[in-house]
Amino acid sequence: MALEKLRKEETLAMRKRLIGQSLRLFYSEDPVKIVRARGQYLFDESGKRYLDCISNVHHVGHCHPRITKAAAAQMELLNTNSRFLHDNIVLYADRLAATLPERLCVFYFVNSGSEANDLALRLSRQYTQHEDVIVIDHAYHGHLMSLIDISPYKFRKLAGQKEWVHVAPLPDTYRGIYQEGHPNPGQAYADTVKDLIEEVHSKGRKISAFFAESLPSVGGQIILPQGYSKKVAEYVRSAGGVFVADEVQTGFGRVGNHFWAFQLQGEDFCPDIVTMGKPMGNGHPLACVATTAEIARAFTDNGVEYFNTFGGNPVSCAIGMAVLDVIEEEDLRGNAIRVGAHLKDLLAKLQTRHEIIGDIRGVGLFVGLELVTDKEKKTPATERAAWVVKRLKEEHQICVSTDGPWESVVKFKPPMCFSMEDAELVVQCIDGILTAFQGIVYKRSATVPFKQRYLRITALIHWEVYKFKLKCHCKCFLPGVQCQFMVPFW
Repeated sequence: MALEKLRKEETLAMRKRLIGQSLRLFYSEDPVKIVRARGQYLFDESGKRYLDCISNVHHVGHCHPRITKAAAAQMELLNTNSRFLHDNIVLYADRLAATLPERLCVFYFVNSGSEANDLALRLSRQYTQHEDVIVIDHAYHGHLMSLIDISPYKFRKLAGQKEWVHVAPLPDTYRGIYQEGHPNPGQAYADTVKDLIEEVHSKGRKISAFFAESLPSVGGQIILPQGYSKKVAEYVRSAGGVFVADEVQTGFGRVGNHFWAFQLQGEDFCPDIVTMGKPMGNGHPLACVATTAEIARAFTDNGVEYFNTFGGNPVSCAIGMAVLDVIEEEDLRGNAIRVGAHLKDLLAKLQTRHEIIGDIRGVGLFVGLELVTDKEKKTPATERAAWVVKRLKEEHQICVSTDGPWESVVKFKPPMCFSMEDAELVVQCIDGILTAFQGIVYKRSATVPFKQRYLRITALIHWEVYKFKLKCHCKCFLPGVQCQFMVPFW
């Protein structure tokens, strides 16, 4: 257990003085000071428990005992520079290879997703001897300068787009240029990449790589249309480039049915390079690049040695193998399938009751809830999404955040031990918040006295409830959970 040494106010004051202010905190107006964590729960300095719906880094659960024991045991035995020979790096690489297509058989271990994507960029350029890169709009691939240059999410706020970077439309079938009604959105969006390649060639330039998150996260929890990646890879390879799948946020079984999100595009689709990171070490700095023997050989043949001091060290690899063990032994992929489907079903029921819910999308425990002010126009409800996030934290101790080009998507990427009961609690609380905001009338549960009565909740009444901390004990929408918003009127 962490030892509390500073009051929250002291920690905040020291942070403002000592830590760069561009490193923002969640809930900057009133940050949660976390002193310990376990499973899907965080605990603040007062012992208050928060349900964590956003820490995809702590993939198998915060402070999982199997992971901490593996780390401690290896630390007591050996931790050395990665240029010394040891077993763990090859044993771990062999375990990872078993989860990937056969042609992805060479591994480079690094310490973060940003390092992995930077190395993928180097590999692709060395192999193809080309410079230009195609990326998807609103993408984010890391914080290094080379990656900010290929991340529209970042470079549009800074120096702008480099001449060697080319941006393809985000394949969003909800509000993009080709939507759900299109007969083949995957092909249509892939053809925009083909057009972009032809435009690049007309300028006398050549493509080295197409970079894409297997499920665009910063773009708004987007599910790529079927056939998109396979067709894009065909076009890019014909142009002499390679396909890089960024699995930093989505890999290691989060999607449930597959270990890697790129496999959602079909078992016959295989990228040329795969990058992985965040969940890989369950909070320990660990990341990797997997590629083909041909690409690795070209990188070796340039005559410049590559090594990473800490990448693939014995402790990191021991932790990585323990994460793989827990995913398998605790059936966390199966849990992602079951709980993710339940969460989406519950949110779909909410959608029939709340006009503000424009779209629900996701797979496994990668889910997005898009809020709109107008369902027909699909106008992003940015402020209301932020309001939902704030209310969930302040009134229910549930941590979520927003994403998407307009920050209108409430995202769910919880630890993989997230339960059915957790999903039910989150949806019940969102229902109460949206009901309070919209003033929806709905019938009380038959388990409550005066079962034929109704109650009407308005935003004004909600403010009075919140302001004066009033509570009722009606049971609404999901049985067994006390509503924190409603004042009974009968």
